[in-house]
Amino acid sequence: MNIFTTFRLALRALWRNKVRSSLTMLGIIFGIGTVIAMIASGQGARESVADVFRAMGTNLLIITNGSSRQGGAAGGAGSQMALTWDDLTALENGEVSTLRWVAPVLQTKVQVASDANNWNTSVVGTKPAYFKIKNWDIKEGTLFDDDAAATGPKIALIGTTIATQLFPGVNPLGQTLRINGQPYEVTGVLASKGQSGMGQDQDDVIVIPLKTYLAKLDKGVGKYISKGQIYVSTYREDDISRAEQQVTDLLRQRHNLSAADDDDFRIRNLAEFALRQKESTEKITTLLAIVAAMSLVVGGIGVMNIMLVSVIERTREIGIRMGVGARPIDVMTQFLVESLVLSFVGGVLGLGFGALLANYMAGYYGWKFFFPAATAAIAFAVAGGVGVIFGLYPAIRASRLDPITALRYES
Repeated sequence: MNIFTTFRLALRALWRNKVRSSLTMLGIIFGIGTVIAMIASGQGARESVADVFRAMGTNLLIITNGSSRQGGAAGGAGSQMALTWDDLTALENGEVSTLRWVAPVLQTKVQVASDANNWNTSVVGTKPAYFKIKNWDIKEGTLFDDDAAATGPKIALIGTTIATQLFPGVNPLGQTLRINGQPYEVTGVLASKGQSGMGQDQDDVIVIPLKTYLAKLDKGVGKYISKGQIYVSTYREDDISRAEQQVTDLLRQRHNLSAADDDDFRIRNLAEFALRQKESTEKITTLLAIVAAMSLVVGGIGVMNIMLVSVIERTREIGIRMGVGARPIDVMTQFLVESLVLSFVGGVLGLGFGALLANYMAGYYGWKFFFPAATAAIAFAVAGGVGVIFGLYPAIRASRLDPITALRYES
């Protein structure tokens, strides 16, 4: 018996029991669908997290006040003051060879207002290198330059959230906003960056020149960078660990710390944080895929049970086929093909269900929808494996029936 005849007979047998075949496939559909959804969602989540950290700058170090043994990440606020403006100058002047960009970042919460609305947001005072470090482009207008950072004009760059809240339906360029009652001219709208790795809206921010910030919002404490951080980035991501050590050595030397003294500053390495986030996402995805695979095993057991019932119900049919010349291998092949058809049809439908579920999860959680061709290949491979593994025993059992005994069987 050729394979086409076997396939036709298998389809006919399954069609005779449409309801039972459909219910059997449900286990495969949900099993494969959930596995595929977990894999696709995990990949999408990883890509989204990677995009967030690429936007933040994976070759970024953030230097703050405070001992490395102190908990939290308050950005230097409330920590013992140690970082000085001279430290910043040393970093800017190339005393650490691996650093490409260096920028102070001072930040505070303020109330801002336009003629239309009020809004509570964050204001950042910094230098132009900040935009290089953050890979932040301008959407409209122009970024301020080093002269503006040094002279302190009352100008502001706003994120897209600020533009929407304060200037709905109006081009914000050239408009005036008030920060704590002081007027500032909007000279640019920053490109949207979306949410940070911590779930914060990065577009809900106003950026002003450092000199303006120090004059109008925070006069500082003498030589110390009291309520701010220093952002530094390297030429290459591979340099980040070496740069961290070089910055540590330089600051310890400048702060006259002995070998027994703890650092009086903290350095956060975003590349390491991004790697930990990626590893955590991969572990969670793997765990969820394993849990989902358990439902696939249950679906496979359902296929095996139905095929065993089918063998019992068709015992007399098997006896007749053997009596007219069918070989045991022909009988085994037919039942194995029936199992494979159930599994493959369930796999195709499960693939569609998994894609829909992954797309829904991506939309709900704000991930990328990621569904590569390899995912479809996995679905078909798993479906084939389920069909063979759980269909083999019923097929072998059918092929080993004694023709005489089978012909005498009464259902």
